[in-house]
Amino acid sequence: MTFDQIRTFLWVARLGGFRRASERLNLSQPAVSTRIANLEKELRVTLFERGPGTLVLTKQGTLLLTYAEQMLFVEEEIKQHVANPSEAEGLFRIGASETVAQAWLPAFLQAFSGTYPRVNIDLTVDISGNLRSGLLNRQLDLAFLMGPISEFTVQNIALPRFDLHWYKSTKNPETDLAHIPVISYARQTRPYQELISELSHRIGPQVRVYSSASLSASLRMIAAGMAVGPYPRTLASDLLRTNEIEEFDPGFTPQPLEFTASYLGEPRSYLSETGAEMARDVALKWAIE
Repeated sequence: MTFDQIRTFLWVARLGGFRRASERLNLSQPAVSTRIANLEKELRVTLFERGPGTLVLTKQGTLLLTYAEQMLFVEEEIKQHVANPSEAEGLFRIGASETVAQAWLPAFLQAFSGTYPRVNIDLTVDISGNLRSGLLNRQLDLAFLMGPISEFTVQNIALPRFDLHWYKSTKNPETDLAHIPVISYARQTRPYQELISELSHRIGPQVRVYSSASLSASLRMIAAGMAVGPYPRTLASDLLRTNEIEEFDPGFTPQPLEFTASYLGEPRSYLSETGAEMARDVALKWAIE
């Protein structure tokens, strides 16, 4: 019985399948199946009841899962407090919202890669709702998203917030929100829902609100004079510099965007924990500069 077999068993049990465990461990599916088969042979028990498309832990498998979590916890403690970080290796899956991706994410990736040069990074940029699902489904190890995630299994580290500012085209003087469309984040996001509620209260049902998951495309639409909208200044900096857009005050400002570095607390991962802390430090430094 080896640590690799125990680790493989834990992820098959956690993710509910050999294919998802193989993706998480960066192994082929036959390799995962072989490790489980060898572990069952070594222990002389069946660990999973195999049905059509499903895996269910047996009584012995449930007992082993408890020990496996304890063993992996000790392994993480050793890695975190004893091992040389530069020797860490494997696949680390990071998810980030586009706001973070266009702000301090490059600096974080540079710092993380410098500390863990042998770790391969798989990066996903998506809306926060999808990142939340990816984290809870164990498809991501660390997510930078509009948080926090209110699940007891998730650890959230607060990140610097992004203040929102209203932008209009320098070519179009129209700023009356009753006459020009407002463009915002994707429809299923908190900024969109809060904005539509506020505009409906202030302007009425005639207000037109566009939504887009592409923040760069949204700002381009503003620059073209098609709409106005509130966005973080860091996203608008290039268009401000070229004098294609400018700030204006419509009489109210939406709430700032609150972000967290979120990761699953169990099983513990020293890469996730230290990565979240590193992200906080990088983001705080970026916010001051």
